[in-house]
Amino acid sequence: MKYWQILASLVLAVVFFVFPLSAQAASSSSITHSAGEKLQGQDFSGQSLIGVEYTNVKLQNTNFSNSDLRGGVFNGTLLEGVNLHGVDFSQGIAYLVKFNNADFSDAILTDAMMLRSVFDNVDVTGADFTNAILDGVEIKKLCLKASGVNSKTAVDTRESLGCR
Repeated sequence: MKYWQILASLVLAVVFFVFPLSAQAASSSSITHSAGEKLQGQDFSGQSLIGVEYTNVKLQNTNFSNSDLRGGVFNGTLLEGVNLHGVDFSQGIAYLVKFNNADFSDAILTDAMMLRSVFDNVDVTGADFTNAILDGVEIKKLCLKASGVNSKTAVDTRESLGCR
């Protein structure tokens, strides 16, 4: 009996090493946009875009106003002149993103991770950055123009950024 168990284990081990199972990758979202797609200038206003991923995409002059972008991902993306007024980007990730001339007014960015992203000439009037993680240099830059209170969360923008 003991020899049969050893023999069965040996055969099973040989099968797994000779015929390994293929790896299956899973995405955190059902929709992923990547380089090569023509998305710049499109109107996504008011849409539910929960968990959507944008990787290495140019999104200049795209309208996301009042969209639900909770848990969304922008990775290596150019968001120049983009309208993010009133969006909910809670628990979202923006890594290596250029937000140039973007409108973040009245946006909810709570618990968002926005490391290595650049915020040049952006409007953050009434934006809620509570518990958001940004680079220190960018926080200082945003604090220079930060003002207002978010209409949905009633949080002061300067307070949510930790401005002094």
